[in-house]
Amino acid sequence: MISKTDLVHLDAFNIIGIAARTTNQNAQARTDIGELWTRFMQDNILQQIPGKVTDDIYCVYTDYETDHTGPYTAILGCKVNSLTEIPDGFTGITIAAEKYEVYFLEGKFPDNVGDAWMSIWENATDRKYTADFDLYSAGAKSFEETEVKIYLAVQ
Repeated sequence: MISKTDLVHLDAFNIIGIAARTTNQNAQARTDIGELWTRFMQDNILQQIPGKVTDDIYCVYTDYETDHTGPYTAILGCKVNSLTEIPDGFTGITIAAEKYEVYFLEGKFPDNVGDAWMSIWENATDRKYTADFDLYSAGAKSFEETEVKIYLAVQ
């Protein structure tokens, strides 16, 4: 279950992480993004990101070919001070200043994330398809209690 807040405006910020090109067709994104998470955790990517602002994890969805039905790029990483030092095999991106709808997720992680995106795909009508992202707050008591917010770029 999700609840939407008022609109917020965020200033531009930078992310460094690992990326995969995927699509929501045939549940391919679930596989590809799951593999990104596995690599992120197994290879201790969090500790390899230079200039992290926090240990919060972002999963950015960007470079949309069309809309949520077409290919896009998913980047799993952290907010950083700059993109001057991007390690080999990593990707850096600047998320432009945008207006976002923020969704607060309820329920157990990680199922709540997939359920929320299904609802967004069915109901969101004012999307820009520039860069949307999930924000996973660091310091959860347990895996299932991870606090997640979805930021959806809107007109």
